[in-house]
Amino acid sequence: MTQSRQSQVSLSDTPYYHCISRCVRRAYLCGEDKYTEKSFEHRRQWVVERMHYLASLFSIDICAYAIMSNHYHLVLHVDEASNEALSHEEVCERWCQLYSKPVLVERWQSTQTISEAENKVALSIIDNWRDRLADISWFMRCLNEFIARKANKEDECSGRFWEGRFKSQALLDEDALLTCMAYVDLNPVRAKISDSVETSEYTSAYERIHGVAQQNEKPLAYTFTKKPLFGFIGDENEQSTRGIPFSLLDYIELVDWSGRIIREDKRGAISMHRPSILSQLGLDDDTWLSLASRFGKDYHGAVGSLEALAVYASHTGKRWIASKNQLRLH
Repeated sequence: MTQSRQSQVSLSDTPYYHCISRCVRRAYLCGEDKYTEKSFEHRRQWVVERMHYLASLFSIDICAYAIMSNHYHLVLHVDEASNEALSHEEVCERWCQLYSKPVLVERWQSTQTISEAENKVALSIIDNWRDRLADISWFMRCLNEFIARKANKEDECSGRFWEGRFKSQALLDEDALLTCMAYVDLNPVRAKISDSVETSEYTSAYERIHGVAQQNEKPLAYTFTKKPLFGFIGDENEQSTRGIPFSLLDYIELVDWSGRIIREDKRGAISMHRPSILSQLGLDDDTWLSLASRFGKDYHGAVGSLEALAVYASHTGKRWIASKNQLRLH
């Protein structure tokens, strides 16, 4: 039975969520069509540029992503604190980059409202926009609708581009977050599209390693200050307390090591140096590789320790959480 998005998102439990959208019929509408031999590879860049643009407007950070031929993965972080700190004017400026501005809000901005009732209505509209700027559903809607319209225009057709609503998965603790991010960044390697994480274009790992996302010859005409990927705070020279609680170098080492082992044709040439971060997680090699390879195979609404799952279930009105794919890392 389909569940409402409100029953799956609980920011009191976690600000981190794994989102997946698939093309209708899982067709290769973002890759190479083997029947027509037509390439749609350029559409991957549409997704990358659009999601970075939206991240600059929403109070939502991008932790990890992978844009595949017929689907994409995002790991998002909702920043409630920064959203609440936005002024009414900042909320208007951000939201109206995406949608038209009502006349009443324009009058409020220019102090031309004629009554307190009009002021209250205008502020009510702005407060609603503020809520949307921290809403994963609105972020995904603004991303998927844009891509669908642009693809349909290019194909000179109409109809659905995405197979349905995006799927979301709550990541309830740091270990679930790290495992999911690695699973997402390893998508091209598992699919044998790339030989290594370093060459896996259209992934967050590629962007972090090379310092820039993959570029098209003709990027979309966005004029905005690009918001960087959500940072790591485990590095000694990192002063911020806001970010992913691991070291970037440790993470890249872990994903690169995992990718080399997952590539079965390279087993004989792999260095078996074990990343130190696995000891911090308390995981043996086989358990980690199983999690990094199959994290998203069996879809579940939340991933985390048994304790975190129990709290999440109580906050979202669920009587139980499916236990087949629990991440028991504590």
